[in-house]
Amino acid sequence: MPSSRADTRPLAITCGEPSGIGPEVIAKARTEISDVPFFVIGNPDHFAGFGALMRLINDPSEAGNDALCILPHDVPGPARPGWPDRQQAAGVISAIARAVDLALGGRVSGVVTAPIHKKALKDGADFPHPGHTEYLAALAGNVDVVMMLACPALRVVPATIHIALDRVSTELTPDVLETVLRVTHAGLRRDFGIAAPRIAVAGLNPHAGEGGTMGRQEVEWIADLVARLAPELGCFGPLPADTMFHAGARAGYDAAVAMYHDQALIPIKTIDFAGGVNVTLGLPFIRTSPDHGTAFDIAGRGVADPTSIIAAIRMAWDMGQLRNALA
Repeated sequence: MPSSRADTRPLAITCGEPSGIGPEVIAKARTEISDVPFFVIGNPDHFAGFGALMRLINDPSEAGNDALCILPHDVPGPARPGWPDRQQAAGVISAIARAVDLALGGRVSGVVTAPIHKKALKDGADFPHPGHTEYLAALAGNVDVVMMLACPALRVVPATIHIALDRVSTELTPDVLETVLRVTHAGLRRDFGIAAPRIAVAGLNPHAGEGGTMGRQEVEWIADLVARLAPELGCFGPLPADTMFHAGARAGYDAAVAMYHDQALIPIKTIDFAGGVNVTLGLPFIRTSPDHGTAFDIAGRGVADPTSIIAAIRMAWDMGQLRNALA
């Protein structure tokens, strides 16, 4: 029987890169959200001065809506806007791991991650992962995950993520695409409550290969794979990527699967640059993140827009309530 009780567990928000806009937008989000309990894992000193009433907690159960609740975590040194400190890298990474431990232990309803600076983590702590998505998959036991970017007008998944463009045609394989489609389908059902998802699949090449004259992947395997999975997963394509993201086309699907990073991210950032949310599908816990980076160029100036992290918090909360209702 589905649960009829609301999930009252708070969200855990990781501190992200202290020298970026993460602390500022998290503090601003707290002043604008009064109906979602959440707390931050990080150094309280990094959040001072941003206008939100702070309260230190010792346990997630103490978090509420009344203040910017912070679960202190060892991220040493001051936050210098625009100047990442390599000594803070290990603390930033371990804050993510701590949030995942809390999620896997059932202590929080989901995890929202503030932006990290991958080079700072690599330089300071030999961070071996291309980004958050891959690290979270490893922490969860090397599960199959996909990165979805979502806003009210579009949900889009890149089949390959943080790799150079000249590697896409070799790393995009039938097994990879099938896994992405299966994880996307399951995520749409579990986390968005869509009973029969419709998934549009982009072609890899211009004009989806135009019958093999502009690339052979579509005619050699993509079309056959999509057709084979269509009855089970509700997928269709491959479609020319340059005509599948206008408003009329978007009305025909619940999510789009693109073949590489920019093919997916350019349309959503054009449609809703401030409000896009990064969602990791396939994890045993909920994870969202704002769809922007550390923005060192404006850090510390008080002008950072919290729209995306507010959307990420609200989406994580809604997904948690849905998972709880379906449990």
